[in-house]
Amino acid sequence: MLFLRRALVGVLLSALTLGALAWAGASVWSAVTAVMGDEGEPAPRREIVQSVTAVEVVPQSAVPVVEAFGSVRSTRTLDLRAASAGQIVDLADPFRDGVEVTQGQVLVRIDPSEAEAGLASARADLDAARADLRDAGRGVTLAQDDLAVTQEQADLRTQSLARQRGLEDRGVGSIAAVEQSALESAQARQAVVSRRQALAQSEARLDQARTARDRAQIALGEAERLLADTTLTAPFTALLTDVAAVRGGLVARNDLLARLVDPTALEVSFRVSSEQFARLTEAGPLGADRATRVSLDLGSGAITSPAGDLRESPVVAEGQTGRALFARITDPRGLRPGDIVTVAVDEAPLTRVARLPTSAVAADGGVLVIGPEDRLIAGQVDILRRQGNTVLVRAPDLAGARIVADRNPSLGAGVLVRVTGAQDQGADQTAAADGVLIELTLERRETLIALVEADPALTAQDRDRMLGLLATGPVPAGMVSRLEQQRGG
Repeated sequence: MLFLRRALVGVLLSALTLGALAWAGASVWSAVTAVMGDEGEPAPRREIVQSVTAVEVVPQSAVPVVEAFGSVRSTRTLDLRAASAGQIVDLADPFRDGVEVTQGQVLVRIDPSEAEAGLASARADLDAARADLRDAGRGVTLAQDDLAVTQEQADLRTQSLARQRGLEDRGVGSIAAVEQSALESAQARQAVVSRRQALAQSEARLDQARTARDRAQIALGEAERLLADTTLTAPFTALLTDVAAVRGGLVARNDLLARLVDPTALEVSFRVSSEQFARLTEAGPLGADRATRVSLDLGSGAITSPAGDLRESPVVAEGQTGRALFARITDPRGLRPGDIVTVAVDEAPLTRVARLPTSAVAADGGVLVIGPEDRLIAGQVDILRRQGNTVLVRAPDLAGARIVADRNPSLGAGVLVRVTGAQDQGADQTAAADGVLIELTLERRETLIALVEADPALTAQDRDRMLGLLATGPVPAGMVSRLEQQRGG
């Protein structure tokens, strides 16, 4: 009985323990469910507002620019070659790549010994030919005198024959005397013929002597040219390159000694597409008055020069498209043949166009207009030109409207935006004006020089470059605009 009673008490205590555990679990589940929000109304959602930068559509006049990469080359390049063979006995000092030589400067001398000996021999031959010519001339004179005397004798013999015949006709003379006079007259005429032959021979010898004299003069001129060829001079002021000559070296005729390059006679060669060429010709024929600029990027700055005499290649090479154009570089300072430069050529001006950043316009011309209550509206513009980071568009219906400057996938029609700033279109215009050169008054130039010298943010290299540009000549308009904006700030 005692065992049964204890077993019942244990079962009862176990049931009470399990009930307590079940009640505790139910309490914990209710608390977790309440925390998880299963009970009560859901919190209301808030509309997300996107922050954007706006740009205003401002119709204006603009000059589109065709840009292309080109190569600088010299229009005066000369191969300095040996005109005669021999040993180099003298060279200009120094005679190395990059050295400037002036017009008329002696560059190379080749051993002239052989040429001088040939010149002396040619002079001796000429003296001999002149002496022979003088002797032939005297021979002709003597032959002419001999012919004249012989002719006089023949005339006397003829007169004597006529006299004897007259005597015979009057019965005073004899037949033998007439015959003797006739024989002597014939002999005199024969002598005249002989003297004429001698004169002809003397004249022929005189002609031969003249020919020999002329040949000797030609040989003398050739000897003088060969002697002159041993000395090479600079035909124009230039820089040396590809130098291959050394003092004491032996050279053969036509060996390349160096190459002369005129650094002041430069032009740029570049290629444009057929569409770009068609747009260029819309502004009129190519020529000297077409605004063209050449720019060499130096990393921290650029060398910019105006160019002129724009012309087109007369042929299109096989396998190539577009048009090859050439332009003479007006101010080639800092440029060298072989430089890869950017060439900008002005097109015909466009009116009633707006300049927008590339990031604001989709490929199909779509834009996002900031409408009433700052909600976006889809708009459309007509893309006319793409100019670097900007595009020229025509949108008469959007004149004065604000559009999103930086499109992104999260923006679209109906999205609520908040304008945090307006993009400065003047910066794009200033960048576009970097290739334009303008003249400055003395007062304005001095003001800009003072601004450059006082700017602590500039490096020494940039400061020297900008001061050099401001020292003389036209100045890039973009640099002037940036400096004046800094002064205004």
